[in-house]
Amino acid sequence: MHIAVTGSIATDYLMTFPGRFSEQLVADQLDRVSLSFLVDELEVRRGGVAANIAFGLGQLGLAPVLVGAVGQDFETDYRAWLRRHGVDTSGVHVSELRHTARFLCTTDLDQNQMASFYTGAMEEARFIELAPIAERRGALDLVVISPNDPEAMIRHTAECRHLGVPFMADPGQQLARMDGHQVRKLVDGATYLITNDYERTLLETKTGWSSQEVLGRVGHRITTLGAEGCLIDTRDGVVAEVPAAPEQQRTDPTGVGDAFRAGFLAGLSWQLPLEASAQVGSMVATYVLEHVGTQEYELDPLEFADRLGAVYGDEAAADVRKQLGV
Repeated sequence: MHIAVTGSIATDYLMTFPGRFSEQLVADQLDRVSLSFLVDELEVRRGGVAANIAFGLGQLGLAPVLVGAVGQDFETDYRAWLRRHGVDTSGVHVSELRHTARFLCTTDLDQNQMASFYTGAMEEARFIELAPIAERRGALDLVVISPNDPEAMIRHTAECRHLGVPFMADPGQQLARMDGHQVRKLVDGATYLITNDYERTLLETKTGWSSQEVLGRVGHRITTLGAEGCLIDTRDGVVAEVPAAPEQQRTDPTGVGDAFRAGFLAGLSWQLPLEASAQVGSMVATYVLEHVGTQEYELDPLEFADRLGAVYGDEAAADVRKQLGV
């Protein structure tokens, strides 16, 4: 399966606050918050939703094409890093004016997070066309529309409809910025719609669609539930409830959702059932949770299959072993 992953490519600044955000917030003062958190640690890592998803796919032996906009700083080592890990970066546009996007995130003791995102060169993603990329690859079987410049997201969605290419709508953090009309244009006709549980409710509020109306406009709806796993449903009812894979240690939740998407997409590429694809996604997500940084994990095929089998059973592991060649 030829997969194009569109969306943000960024540098992550990950900080750790040795306290709890909830203890710093005063209920009757929320309309005039002014807080500063003294953090203990700072990690500077490669990131961005699309880059994280593409990296995960590369770890699983696929060769996704990454589509997004970056600054000149991307050429220093980020492009080479992605290529070494199986990612086709020919769809990346390099801005002459702006820096690569920046993600600044602080995590507290309860794994709650406060974050800001500087778009930078990402604004130029709206000028990228998918048709030439599809021509270079011979074909595209699925395009992932992940958080990006909103105009780029809508353009890529429209192009998918025009080209007849199935797409996954993954609006993520951009739901907060997009209005109802934009969200409806992004979601309508998606083969897959993926959000977390909070985004699920926000999407329905912004579009004015009920849950059943959303399901009437997409093929499959995947809702990630954090430590509770994920839910997959269609207009015909619930397809599967997949529990999360347990972690060996909980280090940093940043990028866990991106890793889930990578594993889920890999499962689809391997033509696994939806439930089995979500199991692969949950297992990859656990690897990210165990590391600081969204692209700092390494998947050993044999270990990965063993851990998957320990959680989801021998049959699930056998299918994955076959795909990973172990």
